[in-house]
Amino acid sequence: MANIRGCNIPEDRYYWVEKHAWVRLEADGTVTLGITDVAQQLAKGIVNATPKDVGRTVQKGKSAGTLESGKWVGPVVSPISGEIVEVNEVMKAKPSLINTDPYGDGWFVRIKPVDWDGESAPLVTGAVALAAYQKFMEEQNISFG
Repeated sequence: MANIRGCNIPEDRYYWVEKHAWVRLEADGTVTLGITDVAQQLAKGIVNATPKDVGRTVQKGKSAGTLESGKWVGPVVSPISGEIVEVNEVMKAKPSLINTDPYGDGWFVRIKPVDWDGESAPLVTGAVALAAYQKFMEEQNISFG
């Protein structure tokens, strides 16, 4: 895992940098969606997480649910279209997991993608993701720790 300007960025995820969202392709073909360390640090303490329900469909670029902190309320934007097949109930009960473990226990939902190959193409991963986040954070003058 790389650390860029005080934020952890695992190389094994796919990122939509501008929307601060990550997805990981699972062995069963579903994708796990979460927000990045950058997003949780910008939001500060997450106090409420409201994912859409299992069975609901999400469109790429649209909300898979909302997060609320003391200073911000906003959507978790999905980089992939599909059906929500699982909601992280542990994270819903303890939203602060998004702050303490955004790439692990703080994941948001799992989605059965409609077109993984097509929709994942513009997402960045590995060294490309690290370079993209470095550039984005420098341009936005974002730095932590």
